[in-house]
Amino acid sequence: MDISKSDSTTGKGDARDFLETGIQYLKGVGPKRAELLGKELDIFTFRDLLYFFPYKYIDRSRFYTIAEIDTSLAFIQLKGRITGLRTEGAKYKQRLIARFTDDTGAMELVWFQGILWAAKNIETGKEYIVFGRPSIFNGRISIAHPEIDTVEKSAFTFSGKLQPQYSSTEKLKNSFITSKTIQKLIAGLFQQMTQMDETLPGYLISKLKFPALYDALFAMHFPADQGQLKKATYRLKFEELFYIQLNILRQKNRNQQDIKGHVFAKVGSYVNDFYHKKLTFELTEAQKRVIREIRKDLGSGKQMNRLLQGDVGSGKTLVAVMAMLIALDNGYQACLMAPTEILANQHFATISGFLEGLSVNVRLLTGSTRKTERNKLFAELSNGDLKILIGTHALLEDPVQFKNLGLVIIDEQHRFGVAQRARLRQKNENPPHVLVMTATPIPRTLAMTLYGDLDVSVIDEMPPGRKPIKTVHYTDSKRLVMFGFLREQIKQRRQVYVVYPLISESEKLDYKALDDGYEAMTRAFPPPQYLVVCVHGRLKAEEKDMAMQYFQSGKAHIMVATTVIEVGVDIPNASVMVIESAERFGLSQLHQLRGRVGRGADQSYCILMTSHKQTTEARKRIETMVNTTDGFVIAEVDLKLRGPGDIEGTQQSGIPFDLKIASLSEDGQIIQFARDTAQEILNRDNDLSSPHNEILLRQLKKLSRSQVDWSSIS
Repeated sequence: MDISKSDSTTGKGDARDFLETGIQYLKGVGPKRAELLGKELDIFTFRDLLYFFPYKYIDRSRFYTIAEIDTSLAFIQLKGRITGLRTEGAKYKQRLIARFTDDTGAMELVWFQGILWAAKNIETGKEYIVFGRPSIFNGRISIAHPEIDTVEKSAFTFSGKLQPQYSSTEKLKNSFITSKTIQKLIAGLFQQMTQMDETLPGYLISKLKFPALYDALFAMHFPADQGQLKKATYRLKFEELFYIQLNILRQKNRNQQDIKGHVFAKVGSYVNDFYHKKLTFELTEAQKRVIREIRKDLGSGKQMNRLLQGDVGSGKTLVAVMAMLIALDNGYQACLMAPTEILANQHFATISGFLEGLSVNVRLLTGSTRKTERNKLFAELSNGDLKILIGTHALLEDPVQFKNLGLVIIDEQHRFGVAQRARLRQKNENPPHVLVMTATPIPRTLAMTLYGDLDVSVIDEMPPGRKPIKTVHYTDSKRLVMFGFLREQIKQRRQVYVVYPLISESEKLDYKALDDGYEAMTRAFPPPQYLVVCVHGRLKAEEKDMAMQYFQSGKAHIMVATTVIEVGVDIPNASVMVIESAERFGLSQLHQLRGRVGRGADQSYCILMTSHKQTTEARKRIETMVNTTDGFVIAEVDLKLRGPGDIEGTQQSGIPFDLKIASLSEDGQIIQFARDTAQEILNRDNDLSSPHNEILLRQLKKLSRSQVDWSSIS
């Protein structure tokens, strides 16, 4: 039976049940191999194997002759006969050597492992197809551990020009489960398949000229040529991304229909007094645009679910203040939740400063808030006297009861879990409006998927007078140059951050440790001329507060810290950020740290200190930081380097970042097309009740069983 001729049908039969069969029941697998495939590759069912796609393909369209062999060739394919077999070497260092010939000459095939298997299965005098990398062994051209099949068998298992290569692991290879083994298992699976249900509606397949699902999957594993492979890849990528977007957009539409929002109909004295009497500077055009977008949401009668993106220092907090004052003007309370005490304290200080003199009761609630203060705060909150509450996850505690919560603002939301966000949303009988803020720029393709159910606002303009931060890269040999530059800055009454990745030495990684770094800085900048303070997560709260106060007041010249200062520390006089072992940080974190300086009108600097040895990826991160301060450019590079699953917090989202074939970093055009297509379908059939769309509902149910739905949580 030729597997390329298996019957393909869109009938409903038992194809779905067949694909859920445990992988141990496939011929050639069994319980032991099934256990390995599950542990190493997450292959548990026939479906998992079918959707385990090759990571690359090798062109097998050409046959070389032995006379043409050149050891500079990466891989070659030959057709000829094995005319002899012999073993050489001592008992425990034996090798099997086969003499392989064609019309142009002879060469050797060599096995150092699996000798018994090869000797048992190879017949002399028979014609074989051999594939492998040529090399010189004992002065003769040979191929070690070649892929080898009889001409008949090769035609059965592989009929195309492109040979797929599947990922394997050392454990699998030690159990003789190689890329070729996986291909043979998939070939066996296709032999058993007599039908396959479609996963897209017929009208969509016809309109987009897609191959049938069976044909697409077959072409992924046994492509006849590049054109067929390209069509199959596009169909499967589109489908994967289409269902994610359909799910997100359908939920977004449902929320807008079902969840009525508080109507903030007026802009009153709170907003007007603040804007006309307290604001001493002009808002940027980007801030004005975003405030208009938020005002429109708040007055629409639908619950606002909006994501506000903006680089560090772009003015997101001011926009948040304006939104909260609109809530107050309409008789509602507002709250802002931040992920750390440092950031919550910073927001409290900034917002209290903005609103000073406006008779707005603003309070702070964190884990450090004393019991007597808490009790007073809870009473004021429940009777409505407390208008704005700022805090950490302490806002989620049961005693925190609002009288009339109208607006929830969540800062750096990726640092909160799904359940935490849900609890804050449930603090009011009627759902409050939700504004999510992040200073971590999110690439457009990732935002469409991760935050696809939210409306997105972007502050893409910095306040006037801000000078771009100059970023330089020094290796350890330039340390004295760096010290000299810091002294010059301190002479000009500027302050310095020095950030380290760890608190104590790691035996495995050559990190600069903070404790050693602090000693080195105090030696280079000795008292009483200089004061160096230290801040890290293991300090007691009082010690940390004292160090922060010294630095904020300007008494301390240098703050040595871990990434505890990544967010929430705002010292306009700090003009230099030194990041030690910068190669150990991710791009997003480097960008966040750099954003701690450049808060004032003076020129600021970021110095990236690294060792001489760096990986290619680390070098790319450092080059990106030196070349641009644009957070969105940095985010795009970060996505390409790390992949979406590693972007901080995305694994909480419930979106399947273990995509089988699509890539959020490389398939931006397909994502947009999939989203547009999903939107068109929902515009015509919002609840997917048409018989033509029954298949869409069925697929969405499958997705919902494997995903956490938090789209209504924001």
